[in-house]
Amino acid sequence: MRKDLVDILACPVCKSPLELTIEEEAGEEVVRGKLTCNQCSEDYPIEDRIPNLLPPEMRTA
Repeated sequence: MRKDLVDILACPVCKSPLELTIEEEAGEEVVRGKLTCNQCSEDYPIEDRIPNLLPPEMRTA
């Protein structure tokens, strides 16, 4: 996921802005990390450069 995309993403649950936490990056791309909503305290994982923005009840582990 490109780092600058966090500016246009919103929490799918409450529509609040998301905060980016980077665990692994390659240039301007986030390879692994998470997006966090400070309003409703949900985390959305980023794996292999792809953010999983499905609401928590729709994700499978």
